[in-house]
Amino acid sequence: MMETKISGCVEFALQGENFLLLPQRGMFWPARKTLLVADVHLGKAAAFRAHSIAVPAGTTEKDLQTLSEMIMKCGAENLIFLGDLVHNKRGLTDRVCALILAWRERHDSVHMTLVRGNHDKKVSNITNSMRLDIVEEAHILGPFALKHHPKPEKAHYVLCGHTHPAVRLSGRGQKGLRLPCFSFGDKVGILPAFGSFTGCAEIEPEENEKIFVIADDEVIAVE
Repeated sequence: MMETKISGCVEFALQGENFLLLPQRGMFWPARKTLLVADVHLGKAAAFRAHSIAVPAGTTEKDLQTLSEMIMKCGAENLIFLGDLVHNKRGLTDRVCALILAWRERHDSVHMTLVRGNHDKKVSNITNSMRLDIVEEAHILGPFALKHHPKPEKAHYVLCGHTHPAVRLSGRGQKGLRLPCFSFGDKVGILPAFGSFTGCAEIEPEENEKIFVIADDEVIAVE
């Protein structure tokens, strides 16, 4: 296995390839110097505010800063978004767009690819100006089919997002705690939603499914 240098991460072998599962909700592929994230939903909080729903500001800055930290810590040369990079057009205010484009300039040397998700299909202006390679699912890379939706492929293992997975862990007599997670089944692996204003959907793990929860800045395997 690889030497682990990032605090709180877990090494994970999949389809003969080694990965790091990161507590910042990303998945790093060292052999290809590639960082994978899903469901960033940039501008979602701004979209809520546009509908007069009071939500905290600053989530876009926070998420872009976290992406920067992962890129730097991993030494990533490639960044692949597994769909839903942006939320919708109303959330892409002038301020949000300026933040995103300034962030892209700071990482000018990083090659970025967007596997188009259902939210991305409604917005083109910001994704085009970010200098992304925009591809449709399934985007084949090595033994993997990179997608947004968790639909199995015949010849490749699927890595995707879309469902924002979480599991509930509980002890005896306790109500339990719902935590975002990585979920790896026989044919499909689902990354947790990256965006800090996305929410989670609780899942019931199937037999043989490998689950890794994120708790207190640490990735933990669930036995």
